[in-house]
Amino acid sequence: MSQPLPRILITANPGPTQRQFLGTLSTDAPKTVELFLSLLPYTQKLIHVRWSGEALWIPLGSDPKTTSKFLALPHENNTSHPAPGHFLLYPGGVSETEFLWAYGGCSFSSKMGQLAGNHFLSVDGMNEQGVSEDLRALGVGVLWEGNVGVRFEIASGEMIEKYREERRTKRREDGPRL
Repeated sequence: MSQPLPRILITANPGPTQRQFLGTLSTDAPKTVELFLSLLPYTQKLIHVRWSGEALWIPLGSDPKTTSKFLALPHENNTSHPAPGHFLLYPGGVSETEFLWAYGGCSFSSKMGQLAGNHFLSVDGMNEQGVSEDLRALGVGVLWEGNVGVRFEIASGEMIEKYREERRTKRREDGPRL
């Protein structure tokens, strides 16, 4: 029997105004997940997409020397319409290699046309409408204020418990919703 997949802690805009998210890896994209895990811990910049709608983007370039490991990925659990909180990896080909993180309505495309990426990671804690207020605020903030740093790392049990406790505290401080 195989080991369970680790949880991923995503920290956007590290510092006093940071937003953290806990993510679950998809068993439907095993090769993409394996490649992503080999990158961790991974630190980069999030920028707003140009063509796709409400999503954030991490361009990985188009130089075959640095993207060949991505180009070798098969299509796995691929889509052009990720739900909010879904991460895609586009291995490259028609457009450059990139990560895409939807925070709202998204139709993944480039100036070359429609693209499909491998859905390999989903943010936990989306509400009934499939939206996280923190994720939406992050996306809109990047749209209007520019790029922010982001770090992806395997979440230890201690990190998960700290994340959950901070969420519980925030809900108590915010009070009931009307």
